[in-house]
Amino acid sequence: MTVRIGQPAPNFEVEAYDRTKNDTEQQFSTVKLSDFSGKWVCLFFYPLDFTFVCPTEISAFNGSVAAFAERNCVLLTASTDSVYSHKGWCDSHPELEKLKYLMLSDLTHKFATAYDVYDEEKGLANRGIFLIDPKGIVRWLAIHDLSVGRNVTEVLRVLDALQTDRLVPCNWKPGDKTLN
Repeated sequence: MTVRIGQPAPNFEVEAYDRTKNDTEQQFSTVKLSDFSGKWVCLFFYPLDFTFVCPTEISAFNGSVAAFAERNCVLLTASTDSVYSHKGWCDSHPELEKLKYLMLSDLTHKFATAYDVYDEEKGLANRGIFLIDPKGIVRWLAIHDLSVGRNVTEVLRVLDALQTDRLVPCNWKPGDKTLN
């Protein structure tokens, strides 16, 4: 399956780790894309826990949770690690201690495969990011090399542009004119 702009996002049902819950048993749950119906979803895949570029991205997105929430957008991140690995990494990494959004687990690699980011040779997900609208339609995606982190400001700019439901010119920023 190929993920395409303007098409429904592949559905998923995966295990999730929720750092915001105090009770350890409540930190683990199953989530589906349909759980977020009516909201924008920013889903980003990263290669592995306990790596170097990944925590910089996860932390940067965490610092912008409120900005995404203001735009009716839920943040989700996913890797091919287990929810227990996610917990161990957050427990041991100072930048991840106060994580405010769900970390999804893809041990079967079906999730990353459905979103066209799974690298079978390396056994991990490439840095894929997807903006999914409240109706479950993929509106924007980007897949990055493993060595290059994403830019949260650019993701927010694209989200803002998509939410205008207008034509926006190159280098548009919120507050700039849209095209008629």
